Amino acid sequence: MATMQRLTGYRGPALFSYGFRPFFLFGAIYAGAIVPLWMAVFVGDVSLPTAFAPRDWHVHEMLFGYVGAVIAGFLLTAVPNWTGRLPIQGGPLVALFAIWLAGRLTATFSGIIGWQIALAIDAAFLLSLAAVAAREIIAGRKWGNLKLVGIVSLLATTNIAFHVEAHFSGVADYSARAGIALVVTLVCVIGGRIVPSFTRNWLSRQRPGRLPVPFGRFDAATIVAGACAMGAWAVVPSGRAVAGALGFAGGLHIIRLARWAGHRTISDRLVLILHVAYAFVPVGFFLAALSSLDLVAPSAGIHAWTGGAIGSMTIAVMTRASLGHTGQELSASTATQAVYASIIIAALARICAAVDPTYSIPLLVIAGVAWTGAFLGFALAYAPALCRARRF
Repeated sequence: MATMQRLTGYRGPALFSYGFRPFFLFGAIYAGAIVPLWMAVFVGDVSLPTAFAPRDWHVHEMLFGYVGAVIAGFLLTAVPNWTGRLPIQGGPLVALFAIWLAGRLTATFSGIIGWQIALAIDAAFLLSLAAVAAREIIAGRKWGNLKLVGIVSLLATTNIAFHVEAHFSGVADYSARAGIALVVTLVCVIGGRIVPSFTRNWLSRQRPGRLPVPFGRFDAATIVAGACAMGAWAVVPSGRAVAGALGFAGGLHIIRLARWAGHRTISDRLVLILHVAYAFVPVGFFLAALSSLDLVAPSAGIHAWTGGAIGSMTIAVMTRASLGHTGQELSASTATQAVYASIIIAALARICAAVDPTYSIPLLVIAGVAWTGAFLGFALAYAPALCRARRF
């Protein structure tokens, strides 16, 4: 009731009444806008004033810029639900959003302002987010949720390492892989909570049948095995031992996904997309295992995890949370389904471009156009609700 009174009593801009609103909206706009820019940089038509190598700028801004925004939107919305405390809104939320935006600008213009200043400003966002989330979780005594803060803190540390490695080594290979591993682990942790939960809730209202298996020791073991395999891959991305660990973890994640009864959710696209998104996790493990044996390009597994698992899961979470928290019906409109189709096409095209270089150029164009369409499509479809006050 206190949370509800705070929300209804808020008199500032609706966009800053809840954490998911600015971070989902502008995170999606940013993700949709920088891919065409990256494609122009990739072909040599544009040169950015960044201290990063061009590829590192692309990796950094997708991993720590876009994904950082989605993590913020998710945590700042989920934590009040977990703790029963008041949400971060108004001035504090504006300040946190401004830090995120400043990080994007300084990363891009770091060649002008200097890499040290860019590091200090960019690093402030994830560190501030971790501190805010930890304060709320500790105050609400929801100790079990601190593991998510721990992952965000590790991601903040990896972001710092990315800047340092990029400066002193020229490229940020180790920290880039470590960042991907951390975000995929976050997908596995959060996905393991929301995918079976939302699936069970929907199936319970349908005809009787098999329901998702609740979280248990097998799920915990699968997450640990995956995290260890990706940790080894981040340090040594090639070799039979790493390939075996990645393949074993991929098999465990397939079994985990099969236990969630996803085949019964075809008629509800809001639930189905969660299962499709998680399916890219084991695909990434298997492709990374093959790349460790020099059978496919390393970018195949990387983009299965990033464009596939991370891209699809973040879109799935943003659409569902935006509908639910703005008081709309939990159903996938035509526009939402088009967004889902676009992100899946983008991921598949990008993976295929890495697997078969023969058609890499047209596939890369398809992937870029579909990715941009997915995120700018989300922004266009959901901006009215995200910028409008909820009617209770």
